[in-house]
Amino acid sequence: MSIGEEILALRRQVEEHYYLYYVKDAPVISDYEFDKLYHRLKDLEDEHPEFITPDSPTRRVGGKADSAFAPVSHEVPLESLVDVFSVDELQAFDRRIRSSVSDISYVVEPKIDGLSVAVEYENGVFVRGATRGDGVTGEDVSANLRTVRSLPLRLENAPARLIVRGEVYMSKTVFRKLNEEREIRDEAPLANPRNAAAGSLRQLDPAVAASRKLDVIMFNIQKAEGVEFASHAASLDYLRQLHFRVPDYGRFDSIDDCTDWIRQLGETRDGLPFDIDGAVIKLDSLSERQILGSTAKAPRWAIAYKYPPEEKETRLIDIAVQVGRTGVLTPKAVVEPVRLAGTTVTNATLHNQDFISERDIRIGDTVVIRKAGEIIPEVLSVVMEKRPLDAKPFLLPDTCPVCGSPVRRDESAAALRCTGAECPAQLHRNIVHFASKNAMDIDGMGLSVVKSLLDAGLIKSQGDLYYLKAEDIASLDRMGEKSARNLISAINASKENDLSRLLFALGIPQVGQSAAKALSLHFLTLDAVENATAEELCAVDDIGEITAANIRDWFSNPQSRHLLQLLRNAGVNMRNTAELPADKLKGLTFVLTGTLEHYTRDEAKSMREALGGKTSGSVSKKTSYVVAGESAGSKLTKAQSLNIPILSEDDLLKMIGGEGN
Repeated sequence: MSIGEEILALRRQVEEHYYLYYVKDAPVISDYEFDKLYHRLKDLEDEHPEFITPDSPTRRVGGKADSAFAPVSHEVPLESLVDVFSVDELQAFDRRIRSSVSDISYVVEPKIDGLSVAVEYENGVFVRGATRGDGVTGEDVSANLRTVRSLPLRLENAPARLIVRGEVYMSKTVFRKLNEEREIRDEAPLANPRNAAAGSLRQLDPAVAASRKLDVIMFNIQKAEGVEFASHAASLDYLRQLHFRVPDYGRFDSIDDCTDWIRQLGETRDGLPFDIDGAVIKLDSLSERQILGSTAKAPRWAIAYKYPPEEKETRLIDIAVQVGRTGVLTPKAVVEPVRLAGTTVTNATLHNQDFISERDIRIGDTVVIRKAGEIIPEVLSVVMEKRPLDAKPFLLPDTCPVCGSPVRRDESAAALRCTGAECPAQLHRNIVHFASKNAMDIDGMGLSVVKSLLDAGLIKSQGDLYYLKAEDIASLDRMGEKSARNLISAINASKENDLSRLLFALGIPQVGQSAAKALSLHFLTLDAVENATAEELCAVDDIGEITAANIRDWFSNPQSRHLLQLLRNAGVNMRNTAELPADKLKGLTFVLTGTLEHYTRDEAKSMREALGGKTSGSVSKKTSYVVAGESAGSKLTKAQSLNIPILSEDDLLKMIGGEGN
């Protein structure tokens, strides 16, 4: 590949990752990997300027405004920073600064990993907030920024016009709690706090942004009418006086002292409430900044040091298996303690069985680990030359280590999942799903209430909800007598729900709302669904072989049978109550002979005709089926002579859909 071809290829890669990061908020590579790509492109263009074009990603700050938000032209551009990855590069930066200005002082700040914004105030009142976008044009996110509680909406003794720049972030604590809730709701976890913050701030519904509990730290004054500062440190102190949250910083006269501060920050960054991916070194004097100026992309007076992902070798002592809130079995590496990214690591994720098998990871191996996204330790690889002779391949168990139920592999993923309907590890999630709006629709039975009921030992199964007493609920934190009565009323009302809601609420793998409705309309009762064969299940629209197998497995599990017994004893409806399709038997003509066990002739006739079928009193070549009951007479004989299909009462009920109402 020629130099020109490599430059073109790198540009395409960088632009694609820009799009995934800035527009879609869904990066597929780490920041460190992206930075390496970008700097390779920048270096090649510097060495071969004949290949530089105006549309190169190195000629712009980055990002694009999303069309869902009104564009905002930044009065003062929001520049990006040049990244460096070594102490040598820091010292080279210092030499460039000292070659142009004297009496040097630097301010060093943590580089918070979030979404950069510009916030505007007029006469001390918040008027607008915008994302950085491409540095010149951003997106108006004022409504969402108003929900950030750490952002003051009114300032005392502020300039007539003030524009400040900051970083919106999600704290590690909020991020973990948000992902726990998403796991309970069976939603995909968010990749890291940075993407969670970016996605939250760009929600079209401010209520969603408010629920994400974002924070913001201001690190620069873009414009302050009538106020002058000699140094950056003084401007940060001024922002703190205005009740903005600002970063803790260090002020130093030498680059060596800056380097020591950066190293100490790296060793302790795990204890910070927010994620950082490096540190920013800025020339403190604002007048000397004017002398140095900026390039087309970034200021010459500042630089960002990026922490590389730290990797360490350690020995894998054991592999423990955890069961998550959705029943997924997750293998966890237990390793000899090792210091990594500022913390002592004793456990690391192994993701799933495929991950273990592909890398041939065994107990006793020496493995390489790192922190993915600077948060979660993960095993990267095995040091094969250090493998002990007695190391054996590891396989996840075929039964749940918590409840003993069989485990099943997700067809759409590499995960193994516990099939226990009452498994304690996934009970919180199962009950929340059972009570959710599209399932049993128990109003007021949310995440926190379910957790309180579980913590108090009042429920151990979805079925236990129907045995709760108002006085038990009223004794919980934040629950009074009125709330308890309302919740009991909602629980009792849910007993009358249609069978389709119950089927969806049970959480049978791959039985969503559509499949649950199809099953309800076809079989009419839960007993009929439970007793149906795989072939009979596959005859239903939306039900394939895998789903049919899941249904059969679910009903055969002892935990499922216990749950259903609780629901039956509580009086929960297990029949279809929805209107049946009027054309289910359209075009079919039935003749009845003999006595039926469950219905009178008129009831059977009305049921067939309600589904579009016709009833005749005599058998002919136009007859579709003859239904033969007890003591069938001559009509049965004639039907046999004409080779007309004969149905028993059970056959008719299966054709209509179950045992009927």
